[in-house]
Amino acid sequence: MKNRILIGTLLSLTILFGSVTCTSTLVKSGIAYERWKSDLDKKELQIAPWHWVYLEGGEGAEKILLVHGFGADKDNWTRFAKWLTPKYTVVAVDLPGFGENDRLPDQDYNIMAQVKRLDEFATKLGWTKFHIVGNSMGGAISGVYAATYPEKVISLGLFAPSGVNSPEKSELAKNLEKGKNNLVTNSPEEFQEMINFVFVKPPSIPSFLVSYFSDKAIANAGFNKLIFQQIRKGDFPLQERMNKIKAKTLILWGDTDRVLSVSGAGVLEKGILGSKKVILKDMGHAPMLERPEEVANVYLEFLKK
Repeated sequence: MKNRILIGTLLSLTILFGSVTCTSTLVKSGIAYERWKSDLDKKELQIAPWHWVYLEGGEGAEKILLVHGFGADKDNWTRFAKWLTPKYTVVAVDLPGFGENDRLPDQDYNIMAQVKRLDEFATKLGWTKFHIVGNSMGGAISGVYAATYPEKVISLGLFAPSGVNSPEKSELAKNLEKGKNNLVTNSPEEFQEMINFVFVKPPSIPSFLVSYFSDKAIANAGFNKLIFQQIRKGDFPLQERMNKIKAKTLILWGDTDRVLSVSGAGVLEKGILGSKKVILKDMGHAPMLERPEEVANVYLEFLKK
């Protein structure tokens, strides 16, 4: 613990006083500092052909698995996890095709394929029963996981999940019909537009990290487009399996979500027996990033009941 405190102090001084001039080192320090504040450590394991990279922290007997959305990665959960690690063991994972996991062009990245891989990952960790939370694409994966492996899931958190045929079209859905995908960015300007599209009030992030995330999104644009096409094909996997979900379920959505229509929350509430629906005012598509403490409090209160 003392080493953690020392590392965190040095990293904070580095960021505040700019003693590190190398951008890549500054980025690593900034990301490491955020993880340190949430008591998360980076870990890795191999399940051929995938190299799994994940964050783990906390010492609670109960476990929570956090699953990111499209174009995102494990660090989308870092600030949210800060409020969970005092009581739970938490893992936030990079799914195949995203973050530091492998991008293999000959593989499928549809929801069912990712559900199977996620179960292999959980099995490798030795997790037999746990809570699972997902946002956007990760919400669809988490929900289908809960429907496929009900004996393993204690509770399910669906944060603005995809995989639902919402009664009302979202702004993104309308834009896709016109050939514009707000979630795939090819320039710094498009990245900033995407940030403004996803959030009502974007989270406070140092400018050097914004540039880093922008560069990553641009570099991965081609592969992200390929994955988006795969997960968008045809069906609504979460809605089609929602009646098989047995775990207690929290459906959490922002009322100002432009990516996926909040009207989908009502579909899930009706289809998942005993589920709880929470709609947050003036909230965008990634609640755990936009207002992490508030969303964590809602989630922790849900777990208590």
